[in-house]
Amino acid sequence: MERIQSYIEKNKKRFLEELIEILKIPSISADPNFEKDVLKTAELVANGLIKVGLDNVEICSTEGYPIIYGDKIIDSNLPTVLIYGHYDVQPADPIELWDNPPFEPVIKNTEIHPDGAIFARGACDDKGQMFMHIKAFEAMNKSDSLFCNIKFMIEGEEEVGSENLATFVKENRKRLNADVILVSDTGIFSNDIPSITTGLRGLSYVEVEVEGPNRDLHSGLYGGCVANPINILSKMISSLHDKNNKITIPGFYDKVLLISEDERKEMSKAPFKKQSYIESLNIEDVYGELGYSTMERGSIRPTLDVNGIWGGYIGEGAKTVIPSKAFAKISMRLVPNQDPEDISKLFSDYFTSIAPKGVNVKVTPHHGGKPAVTPIDSIGYKAASMAFEKTFNKKPIPIRSGGSIPIVAMFEEELGINTILMGFGLDSDAIHSPNEHYGLFNFYKGIETIPYFFSFYSKLFKSLD
Repeated sequence: MERIQSYIEKNKKRFLEELIEILKIPSISADPNFEKDVLKTAELVANGLIKVGLDNVEICSTEGYPIIYGDKIIDSNLPTVLIYGHYDVQPADPIELWDNPPFEPVIKNTEIHPDGAIFARGACDDKGQMFMHIKAFEAMNKSDSLFCNIKFMIEGEEEVGSENLATFVKENRKRLNADVILVSDTGIFSNDIPSITTGLRGLSYVEVEVEGPNRDLHSGLYGGCVANPINILSKMISSLHDKNNKITIPGFYDKVLLISEDERKEMSKAPFKKQSYIESLNIEDVYGELGYSTMERGSIRPTLDVNGIWGGYIGEGAKTVIPSKAFAKISMRLVPNQDPEDISKLFSDYFTSIAPKGVNVKVTPHHGGKPAVTPIDSIGYKAASMAFEKTFNKKPIPIRSGGSIPIVAMFEEELGINTILMGFGLDSDAIHSPNEHYGLFNFYKGIETIPYFFSFYSKLFKSLD
């Protein structure tokens, strides 16, 4: 391991320079105007895999953007780790809120990152974190210290829903066969308190439409005589939670998996400061389901939130109308055992049933994803925990994320493999927002930690024999 860490130390400057070159390319998968840039990034990543010594590197075509595959199989008796990442990025809008152009990377010191952070779109999500794995592999390979067989699968459509990834996985099950999947698209609690994400919430996303009269009406002539779709929609939405902020949809909680008290105790070790949380958001107090802490409400409990609501006249000045229609977009974050299709149907049936006469209701399900959880007693989790403890000198805390990464559940379903979410970003890194950045400490610490994961995983795997 000393040779690996020495190699990393000697090549830090080059690693950063290579990352900067990738960050300069606007690989925005959501905007067709950047198609050439996305494809250029795919080629750059593939060439990077070849350069560090991976075999069978291929730019695999899909119905959308390509998936990059490469592997290094050194011994069939060794375990195989499949590394997943993505090379596409979010749009940079609103551009005017960036302090520097989003695709002209700059390094600046910040209060949280006194050793410097690289500011650019994709710095943390996910180019910087994906690139850590390539450089960690390079360090192991160049030091003749590979502990496991390694496979890479890096896609270009994560930011638009990974539309073609499931098809690729189904068609390449044999090629992707592995013992564990390693992903760095999450984060740690802080730079002095490492953590490992052990759970992700799923998602059910719907759009609702409430239709009343066949046209907008004069509120003076018709007010009080016909149902106002905005009024009705507001009442219907308000009825989706009870006085304890519990969701009222019948059957919504029937399959909710309650985590063990041991894991709940481990999660509670994360130093959450309620007052700092409140001040950072400029609110008077927290809010949520009775009986659960703020951290638990945002991770191990399901939620229902209105993401947007509109209808009627919203222009300048006044226009006294009763609108013909009102709309809302609603997302439900799900926990293990909740199926997004089942939840969408429960929502649709209930929301339709509570509509009064005088309006028609339409519910349109959009995208969704299943929740995922990694047991903290798996050898993959143990190896990650030991690796973090080695480089941070502190045992990491298992945490559940409130966000969703639907591909994790898909991997388990299609490949039968657990995923270890070994991310190094921070909540403050502004992913998906202007001024996204990634700390140099985090970038280098990731490259240093990943080889330890492979070493510990190989040893734990062999101990099972």
